[in-house]
Amino acid sequence: MDKLRRVLSGDDRTPEEESGIITITQINDMSTLSWSTRIKGFCICFVVGIVFSFLGALALFLHSGIVVFAVFYTLGNIISMASTCFLMGPFNQIKKMFSNTRLIATCLVIFSLIMTLIAALVLKKPGATLIFIIIQSLAMTWYSLSYIPYARDAVKKTVSACLDV
Repeated sequence: MDKLRRVLSGDDRTPEEESGIITITQINDMSTLSWSTRIKGFCICFVVGIVFSFLGALALFLHSGIVVFAVFYTLGNIISMASTCFLMGPFNQIKKMFSNTRLIATCLVIFSLIMTLIAALVLKKPGATLIFIIIQSLAMTWYSLSYIPYARDAVKKTVSACLDV
């Protein structure tokens, strides 16, 4: 369990290794949230994000319009992404999001989230909103795959094999 905590908090080193004056373990110990509270916060936030996304899809099928869908779907994705801050902490989450392996995926996710809301709320263009929702879904998938070892390589190989046929 301690190893899982270290990995989720971004501390892959042994407790003896230090970074500067204060160790990562000491920083995590200074947190006001216990491990069980962090897990509960993650689960609640993640479920709320999924519910928002589901409500957006439900609104689309109830003919409430693409704007309602876009807003709920985008807020659901933002809340789901924010849920991991409970596990890793906000600073460590941002650090991992903007690491070299995730930089392009993170920028694309942020861009698509913003552009979805702009297209839906400001421009009121359903076609553009739909395009940005699709880009947002693909970007979120690619971003999420970056946390699974070798997942993006497997997807690349699968897509290239399908295209070569």
